[in-house]
Amino acid sequence: MRPSKRAADEMRKVTLERGVARYAEGSCLISFGETKVLCAASLEERPPPWLRGQGRGWVTAEYAMLPRATLERTRREVSSGRPSGRTQEIQRLIGRSLRAVTDLGAIGERQIVIDCDVIQADGGTRTASITGAWVALHDCLTWMKARSLLKCEVLGEALADHCAAVSCGIVDGTPVLDLDYAEDSAAETDANFVMTGTGMVVEAQGTAERKPFSEAEFLSLFNLAKQGIASLVELQKISVM
Repeated sequence: MRPSKRAADEMRKVTLERGVARYAEGSCLISFGETKVLCAASLEERPPPWLRGQGRGWVTAEYAMLPRATLERTRREVSSGRPSGRTQEIQRLIGRSLRAVTDLGAIGERQIVIDCDVIQADGGTRTASITGAWVALHDCLTWMKARSLLKCEVLGEALADHCAAVSCGIVDGTPVLDLDYAEDSAAETDANFVMTGTGMVVEAQGTAERKPFSEAEFLSLFNLAKQGIASLVELQKISVM
């Protein structure tokens, strides 16, 4: 039995609340159980310097944990002068995931920055960030379309597909979906999957925390992830209707 009493293929309760940041062009407060992340999309009227003059834009992300998102206070990374390696990895993962489903040419020479701030952490903060960031990006692009800022006729040309992510792992020999902190800290294998609404893989991360895992075990995790991401995409569709 899992600590949360969930079945092996059962996700935590997921909620998506849009429009929670008054000044952002798009925003979403996402909850994966007790993990809560505020995702806010900001439109900047200039691309990164290395993209100037190329007629296309950029989508990127920043990620951070509030000091009391965890059981004990963690020091703000700004105090140390630079983000940790983990933070940089997660920021790049979120950005890559969103760019995989975005037509950067449709944005024009602009940049959209998605800030993902973890309010409360209980495992799966990067997967919650990606899933909520897609909603914030969708609403930012909708805001742009309403003001004739997109170089396309319909929103679906700028944002070609949904994108969501979920964690999986092997805990006590059993493949399980959507790990909370208690399971994540005890997992023999930890994996994160990012996929589109049409089932295409954007990224797969798998790590043997204690012992190597087999191809069959990896496929079992992948199948759990496909199921979980399909449910997340349905929630995204309902949210943005």
